[in-house]
Amino acid sequence: MTAAKKTTARRKATAPKPEPAVCPDCDGKGEITETVQVGGRKKRLTDDQQAALCVTCWGSGEAPTD
Repeated sequence: MTAAKKTTARRKATAPKPEPAVCPDCDGKGEITETVQVGGRKKRLTDDQQAALCVTCWGSGEAPTD
């Protein structure tokens, strides 16, 4: 006597994951521009700019989930 064949259940197709939301502070780039500060105590602002890591998303470009 042979064993009866078991049929396998079909897997349901999973929906694709939605793309993460873009960080509102850096527009998904991960970097922002900061004004350069010069001086010891008063920290005068100059017209120069420098790139800085986005603190909201920590450079990932994705909006935080919390």
